[in-house]
Amino acid sequence: MPADLQEAVQVVSHVLPFRANEYVMEQLIDWSNIPDDPIYRLVFPHRDMLHADEYEALRDLVLFKKDDAAIARQVHAIRMRMNPHPAGQMTHNVPRVNDTPLKGLQHKYKETVLFFPSSGQTCHAYCTFCFRWPQFVGMDDMKFDARETTELVSYLKAHPDVTDVLITGGDPLIMNTRSLTEFIEPLLAPELAHIQNIRLGTKSVAYWPQRFVTDKDSDDLLRLFERVVKAGKNLAIMGHYSHAVELRGEMAQRAVKRIVSTGATLRMQGPLIRHINEDPRSWAELWTTGVRLGAIPYYMFVERDTGPSEYFSLPLARAHEIFQAAYQMVSGLSRTVRGPSMSAFPGKVAIDGVVNINGEKLFALQFLQARNPDWVRKPFFAKFDEKATWLDHLVPAFGKEKFFFETEDDHSQRAPQAKVIPISVAQRAQGKSCENTHSAA
Repeated sequence: MPADLQEAVQVVSHVLPFRANEYVMEQLIDWSNIPDDPIYRLVFPHRDMLHADEYEALRDLVLFKKDDAAIARQVHAIRMRMNPHPAGQMTHNVPRVNDTPLKGLQHKYKETVLFFPSSGQTCHAYCTFCFRWPQFVGMDDMKFDARETTELVSYLKAHPDVTDVLITGGDPLIMNTRSLTEFIEPLLAPELAHIQNIRLGTKSVAYWPQRFVTDKDSDDLLRLFERVVKAGKNLAIMGHYSHAVELRGEMAQRAVKRIVSTGATLRMQGPLIRHINEDPRSWAELWTTGVRLGAIPYYMFVERDTGPSEYFSLPLARAHEIFQAAYQMVSGLSRTVRGPSMSAFPGKVAIDGVVNINGEKLFALQFLQARNPDWVRKPFFAKFDEKATWLDHLVPAFGKEKFFFETEDDHSQRAPQAKVIPISVAQRAQGKSCENTHSAA
């Protein structure tokens, strides 16, 4: 790497997490094309991720003054400027029991609960755009992590309308199979028959496909998948793919085939990112290759308004153009994909198109998922803005002051209502035992 790129990594990684592994370095990055190679851009920090004045000030502190206290202050100021927890994750998504927040859980949508196991709080490599970057940089007061499933199970028993549990992180598949089993098996209990779908959010399918093929416990992992399916649950592997190159290799394709052979489903999702995957042909190749191997194209997301979003974000109008162009290149089997979708505070908002109504150019939008279920699939319109990159930048059409979801005094915009859930002494003891097991792991 040239000296200027090495310097950027050394400086910017004080603010944002940096981690790569052997597979990414040797199999995915084209080193003859750096810094423009998309996977290099995806993994390695770049100086333009910070404002110019921020970079120069931090560079001076890191390389010359070497003042740890001053570095910490500067880094903290930059991180807080970067909107570390978007979409109400800390304020509205965390459920409360007995007026106490449940650590390691989020409950934004009625039927889906997110669970963050403490031993899945890292990844095989870090994406530079990751919206959960605070999980990885020591911001403990902004971390979601749970050491065991006692409170999760109790919460689920008290919420029979929840059908889906998404185990995420970090990446739960950074765990060995024994540890992952301890988090999944409690969800198979007869008392949780209303849990129909167990999802695992993971980037390992792209960054370490060996997890499903050649790791020492990869066969055990597939047997775990089979047990979940045999128990009558749908096991959905939510595979994060950012570029077609991540699914071109033999190991990556073998991983997909082995996953789907267990009866689990593999759904493909990822955000549209400037500098990385702006080419519609890459998306079309990714989706069609996935379908051929048995995977299901699921979401194209819009880059969230967090972290170095100014570096990565694209105008919504451009995002729709890229999605439409890619969509036109594939058959109906790949058109299960939805997007471009913004995971904003009120819900997942898809850009359906750009239309002209009564001579006014508008964005046509709809909720694919929402805090209030009544909002789902309810079309609405915003004034066309060629520079807008997020929902907050849009203005309602037809002279209205607010969008319909901003005018409703709806309880679903707040955190789920607290319930008193008794947790027995035996359950707490079991939880501590599980915690000790994970600490040892």
